[in-house]
Amino acid sequence: MIKVIRQQRVGVVERLGKFRRTLDPGPHLLIPVFDKVRYNIDMRETVVPFPPQGVITEDNLMVNIDSVIYFQVIDPVRAAYEAQNYIQAIEQLTMTTLRNIIGGLDLEQTLVSREEINGKLRVVLDEATGKWGIKVNRVELRSIEPPATIRDAMEKQTRAERDKRAAILTAEGQRQSQILSAGGEKESAILRAQGDREAAVLRAQADRQSQMLRAEGEAQAITTVFNAIHAGQPDQSLLSYQYLQMLPAIARGDANKVWVIPSEIGKALEGLGGAVSSAVSSIPTAPKGDFKAPDKVDVQAEIAQQNAEEAEKAAATVQRAIDEARQLEKTTRLGLSTPTGPAALGGQAAQSPAAQPEAESAPSFEPPQQQAQPGQVPPAAPPQSGQAQGQAGPGPETTSGPGQ
Repeated sequence: MIKVIRQQRVGVVERLGKFRRTLDPGPHLLIPVFDKVRYNIDMRETVVPFPPQGVITEDNLMVNIDSVIYFQVIDPVRAAYEAQNYIQAIEQLTMTTLRNIIGGLDLEQTLVSREEINGKLRVVLDEATGKWGIKVNRVELRSIEPPATIRDAMEKQTRAERDKRAAILTAEGQRQSQILSAGGEKESAILRAQGDREAAVLRAQADRQSQMLRAEGEAQAITTVFNAIHAGQPDQSLLSYQYLQMLPAIARGDANKVWVIPSEIGKALEGLGGAVSSAVSSIPTAPKGDFKAPDKVDVQAEIAQQNAEEAEKAAATVQRAIDEARQLEKTTRLGLSTPTGPAALGGQAAQSPAAQPEAESAPSFEPPQQQAQPGQVPPAAPPQSGQAQGQAGPGPETTSGPGQ
């Protein structure tokens, strides 16, 4: 007779109850009655899941473990005759080996040692099933389920750990935020203080210059009027006329309801005029129409000098920054570390260690080199040429009188 064996299968033939030969995939001729295909074994890799099994850990906790076995028949004759039911035998062997392995581990180790358990279990099963003509390729633990109370405790522990990490991260974030906020407030306070100092210095200089201008104008006006009066040589009639012009101003008060002009106003005017005339005659007078105005204080030249000094400082700062950038770029190209000291600053003096953090934290606001002192006039800008000296006139240091 003809017997056909399908692909990936092997037939085991017995003749009169005794193993005769194996049949490969394809058609084969057999003798009826004498030959019989006793086993038709599948040679493909087989996956067999086993139901959950209760296993006791080292700390006396019952856990349910279900496993999956991947095996393949490599010797059909041995698989047919060495074991009566090799699938059931593998299941029982897996159960006993798993209990032996889990019994030496506590719950924590059991939950985190899946790969180790799989490896040990595969080695034992492969060694035991080798004589059956079966090779165990993989062993996987699908699930490890501890008791419900243990799961609740583990969930609480995990939740507590996560809450702890969250609280720590929140505290660190708040700490960093407060540090950054404090640093920003510190820098802003420093900048505000430096700005207030600069503004106060500028306001003081402006007030000083405005007071000097007002004092100069008042001095010139008083001197001009005084010299004009003396140059004009006023007489009795002029003083009487000025006296009569002041009478309406005297009577213009809000509280004056009635103002009586005495009848002896003429005599009073004559006496007042004689006294004033005698007083004026005793004062040495200059020639009529000849008087000299006081020297002017050139405040505009002083302002121009200050602006020039500030522009020079700003240009020096920009040039120093450009030199540092070029030096840093040159050092980067050469692959060297950033130099410090006079070489990095382009020949200028290096900053002290105590001043470096302050310079990094906030920009430096330098006040003017010459601050206004009460009662003292700062020197004016030095003249650039003889022509500039003639145009600028005498400086504030030559000013004399109450203003200095």
